[in-house]
Amino acid sequence: MSVHLLEEMSTPALDALDRARTVVLLTISPLETHGPHLPVGVDAFAARHFAETIAARLVAARPGWSAVLAPTLHLGSFTFDSVGTVAVRQRVVRDALVDYGRAFARAGFRHILIANGHAGPGHLAALEEAAALVSRRHRVIMASFTGHLAWEFMRGRYAAKIEARLGRPMSDEERRAFAEDAHGGWWETSLMLLLRPDLVDGAYRTLPAARYSWPERVVPNYAVRKGGRGYVGHPALADPAFAKATTEVLMREALAIVEGLLDGRLEPADRHSPFFQVPFFRTNFWRTAGLTTAAVAATAGLLGWLRSRSRQPSKSAHLRP
Repeated sequence: MSVHLLEEMSTPALDALDRARTVVLLTISPLETHGPHLPVGVDAFAARHFAETIAARLVAARPGWSAVLAPTLHLGSFTFDSVGTVAVRQRVVRDALVDYGRAFARAGFRHILIANGHAGPGHLAALEEAAALVSRRHRVIMASFTGHLAWEFMRGRYAAKIEARLGRPMSDEERRAFAEDAHGGWWETSLMLLLRPDLVDGAYRTLPAARYSWPERVVPNYAVRKGGRGYVGHPALADPAFAKATTEVLMREALAIVEGLLDGRLEPADRHSPFFQVPFFRTNFWRTAGLTTAAVAATAGLLGWLRSRSRQPSKSAHLRP
């Protein structure tokens, strides 16, 4: 058996794996509200499916290789906070992955991949920060590329490939829905109908579309504000066939990246998400910015006080004859 579950392995069994031909997959995603029709574990189900599929296809394409699947970490930041959501601080997400990556790197494993199903910008940035830190400190390849895939998916870059897998073009209504989809809508409801239909409430068929403009989406917790029910998009359009087509496209794109990383044709930085490049999505940015602002304000205040003191006559001046 070439695909292993970490929690089921003994230390000698793990230590016996060929480090140069073993890929470790870390699965991480939060528990988060996904509307009234889906379980809070949607992102974790998606990430686990992603990890298991990559592992199976990788060892099938590379005889002699092994994959080790670590247990899912139910951690995530930049969530919609409602009943059932467990919001975790961004730096905790980053540091947990740094610790996991460091443990495997110190044990000699050279290829560590992060599987994730949550698209919160700060969450994606934290995953990539962790991967970059471990890669640099321990001279291994640790990569998180789901941010890149999510960005390309949301921008519609895979639409033509999805249509090819569906065997038909999307209708005008579907194209609009695809552009508006973001959370607990068409795609994620379709995915859960494919993976765990027993966990999908049949009321999804009657849910109205939840549309939000881009200015509305920058407001924290927008999907549960003002009567929002925790989903964004068109869950009523959900169809397992759509999920099958989209996940196949995403898996192929992911495997192309993985193969490039393992063969040395790609570096993790080649597939960073734009969120990793934007400073205010990075871990501790606002905390650092706040401390910097406070320091600047304190320094300015001190300089002002010193200047005011320098303009006042000294006590010795009053003693002069």
